[in-house]
Amino acid sequence: MTIKSPKPSIETLPAITDTATFDAMFDNGEDLSAHIDWTSARRPNLVIKRVNVDFPTWVVEALDEQAERLGVTRQSLIKIWIADRLATIPSTP
Repeated sequence: MTIKSPKPSIETLPAITDTATFDAMFDNGEDLSAHIDWTSARRPNLVIKRVNVDFPTWVVEALDEQAERLGVTRQSLIKIWIADRLATIPSTP
């Protein structure tokens, strides 16, 4: 049985002092996760905003059929379809 050594903490790693070093490590496929302070990480443009949409019964039933066929929830199906559609629309200047 092999015992893996724990990942070093950010305090025990040598500091990366410039972006060129960081970029080179990234380009070499090195694991940089220990060098990043994840406590302050953000994911811009992924803030959730709730919207309510009313659909006729036949639309909800058709969505449910497609969602079941694909093995996803109705909400996931709607999100996927809307995101796919928006991705095809050229952005305006």
